[in-house]
Amino acid sequence: MKYLKSLLVLLLMSVMVTSLVAQPEIPLEQWTGKKILLVGAHPDDDAGRHGTLSMLQENGNEVYILLLTAGNVGTRDRTMTRQRLEKIRRHEQQNAMTAIGIPTENYINLGYTDGMIEFANYEDVIRRIVWWYRKIQPDVLVAFEPGYRYTRWHKTDHRMAATAAVDAARAAEWHLVFPDQVIQEGLEPISINEYLFWGSEGDNVTVDIAKYVPRKVQSRMSYLSQFSQTGTNNYPGDSDEYFMTLDDLPAEERAAYIKRFTDSTGPTETFRYYRGAPDGVGNGPALGGQ
Repeated sequence: MKYLKSLLVLLLMSVMVTSLVAQPEIPLEQWTGKKILLVGAHPDDDAGRHGTLSMLQENGNEVYILLLTAGNVGTRDRTMTRQRLEKIRRHEQQNAMTAIGIPTENYINLGYTDGMIEFANYEDVIRRIVWWYRKIQPDVLVAFEPGYRYTRWHKTDHRMAATAAVDAARAAEWHLVFPDQVIQEGLEPISINEYLFWGSEGDNVTVDIAKYVPRKVQSRMSYLSQFSQTGTNNYPGDSDEYFMTLDDLPAEERAAYIKRFTDSTGPTETFRYYRGAPDGVGNGPALGGQ
């Protein structure tokens, strides 16, 4: 019995220590002076964490958004072309970033075709992401949950973005991986040791974004070609330079669209925070994994 009590005490202490280590040393709400890079697959993948991104940018951090695809396929409008849709998605993404206070020059898009990353040359994908890691030198990587204690299922582009973001972090720290970037271009290897993953069942950080809810709602108004019925099925205008606004929606749809995002945008956002080497990302939230 005494042995069991001692074992329970040790287990409890282990859980408490893990819980403490799993948290950032400084709460996200107090972060400043950091470079933060989000990696996603499509224009809009970042939208669910716009409150946190807006807060971080306002608090003196530099926030960058790197997306792998141009988002140039997801439409039911039979008159739409990939070229026009790519322009629309770039316009929407930049509008959304402006709404949350992130400079549009901090937007990077690698231009892969929507839905086709898994068929691209993976070495090329990683090389290009590594180039930006070494160029920006981020302190924190924000990405889809690549897998916590089990293999997660994502739709194809999300799955690839989740894995590639972490694979590139591992590659970026070694100067003999893509050495031409170091020798010929003068870029420096980078060790990224802080991670924020979204879409995880291992969330361990909750961020208060109440102050930033209006900005997040406003940013979601930007993605009309994706989030509105009219924009998805019959995008208005016949010019590649025309970008729809809320005024293009029928009154009833416009009211429902605004209400949908106003009602669904809560005062918090959650992440799985991990601190340590990229090799241990899937093992646990705490320093060095668990």
